[in-house]
Amino acid sequence: MTNTSTPPTATVRSPAAGPPVLGGPGLFTVLLGAALPLIDFFIVNVALPTIGRDLTASEAVLELVIAGYGVSYAVLLVLGGRLGDLFGRRRLFLAGLAAFGVTSLACGLAPTAWTLVAARVAQGAASAAMLPQVLATIQSATAGPRRARAMGLYGATAGLSMVAGQILGGVLVAADIAGTGWRSVFLVNVPVVLLGLVLAARTVPETRSQHPEPVDVPGTLLLAVSLITLLAPLTEGRAAGWPLWTWLSLAAFPFAAAAFWAVERGADRRGRTPLVPPTLFALTSLRRGLVMVIPFSIGFSGFMFVIAVALQRGAELGPVQAGLTLAPMAVAFFCVSLAGPRLVARHGTRVVTAGGVIQGVGVTLIALTVWRSWPGLGLVELLPGTAVAGVGQALQLPVLFRVILSEIEPARAGVGSGVMITAQQSALALGVATLGTLFLSLAPGMGMREALVTTLGVQVGGVALTTLLSLRLPRVIR
Repeated sequence: MTNTSTPPTATVRSPAAGPPVLGGPGLFTVLLGAALPLIDFFIVNVALPTIGRDLTASEAVLELVIAGYGVSYAVLLVLGGRLGDLFGRRRLFLAGLAAFGVTSLACGLAPTAWTLVAARVAQGAASAAMLPQVLATIQSATAGPRRARAMGLYGATAGLSMVAGQILGGVLVAADIAGTGWRSVFLVNVPVVLLGLVLAARTVPETRSQHPEPVDVPGTLLLAVSLITLLAPLTEGRAAGWPLWTWLSLAAFPFAAAAFWAVERGADRRGRTPLVPPTLFALTSLRRGLVMVIPFSIGFSGFMFVIAVALQRGAELGPVQAGLTLAPMAVAFFCVSLAGPRLVARHGTRVVTAGGVIQGVGVTLIALTVWRSWPGLGLVELLPGTAVAGVGQALQLPVLFRVILSEIEPARAGVGSGVMITAQQSALALGVATLGTLFLSLAPGMGMREALVTTLGVQVGGVALTTLLSLRLPRVIR
């Protein structure tokens, strides 16, 4: 008897799609995107005198060329991270990169000083859309040793970009390519952005939160008010002569910050999604890492500003020569950053403590060199101190980035990276405002050499603080 029953049909399952993977070309592309905003924060410094002459701009307006970019950038970073979680990080990266290119072109073609200020504000907003997606993509599309290497490269890129910005700015202004003068510091971004857009479209994977959350409008507005009331007077106050509005703004800051935190906690209690979830700060690694990143970044940017002013005004070096004195710091930072993941795997976060000690030695060597050789300073005289300081910085910054993001789940990578970069960016502005104001206030009465040595001594004290704080970091990075 023949069995005519139909055999059961086998169910064919299509293999599940694997998680997104960020390969080497994609990592290069997002790091290129990360370098552009950081370079542009510093590249304008050496071009300001030429901009002032060409556009007949006062010192206060010139300060707005820097402050407008920095404040817009810092205010919108957390929102940029949240939008990447919501709409897709690759999409926001591409949009931010394209906007950065357009606004860079607008800066380079600006006919008046106020047009340049407006274009710089827009450029800062474009940076805020782009940069949080870099760390969020790394966090979501890498794991294990690959993530450690990617974070090490991000830290190396960040440190190198901040130093290279001043060097590149001096070279471009001095070269006066096709008669563009200062405009080339902005126009140079356009071909780089075009290359980045082609590469990003081909190599960067799309990642986003699996549970998209709406934007917290009250929290966004209050965070903007908080950062503006702090950063605007600090970055603009010195050039404007500290008018009444700067003091009123600083007085309003603690109230705005308290209102922001109250609104965020209230939204969290009601089951809504705050812009900056208070539960993020329950993460020990994030909380203790941020406490270190802030004084570290204050010291870093303050040093960069003060040494540039002192070498150009006091030692009478040109912008290119003054920038090149920091080249050993950049080279040491980059090289040691690459070895960071292996050192952390062996010694944990005690690498950060060692880095603080080494950085303190380097800054002390710079101060002794200034005291002994002023005003005869140059690349050779400053090389030992700057190289040692660069080694110490490289053992801290990339590792701190890893620590801060180590416990954040991929779904909240955008908001986590936005919070971290906002803290860092705000601290960079505070560094220029505090150490820069100290130096410029002391120089007329004490003399340039004594003012510089005193300011470097204050920075050594800040390095000692970060070194002590590093002992509280989790010993092992997850």
